[in-house]
Amino acid sequence: MDQIANPSPGFQRNPGKVITVEPYIGTVTVRAGDAVIASSKRAKVLTESPYPRVLYIPFEDIDFDQLRKTELSTHCPYKGDASYWSVLPAAKAGKDAMWAYEQPFDEMIEIRDHGAFYPNKVTIEAKPA
Repeated sequence: MDQIANPSPGFQRNPGKVITVEPYIGTVTVRAGDAVIASSKRAKVLTESPYPRVLYIPFEDIDFDQLRKTELSTHCPYKGDASYWSVLPAAKAGKDAMWAYEQPFDEMIEIRDHGAFYPNKVTIEAKPA
């Protein structure tokens, strides 16, 4: 394995922590009302106990014309710093509805250039293939 240049402090402190990232076999569609915000057959499923699984969609499959980046930033010791976007068609309910780790720690590089959405702010439909 290559030397890690940007290692996760969370994994260094807690090497037994398990976070898996796997391809989602099927189509994931994100909507705000009638507006399709994202649709992908290349989504990834991130599983991190005890949290619900999260679907990450490649940036290329997200309609950024319907999003606006916000000032919010949060930090995860395992993944890195998350940036947030509001989903414009969802109005007030869509504030900070999508997040992404634009420069994740090396262990989570698979979710770089992928966005995830809060299911209580938009509609996320995952149809298995």
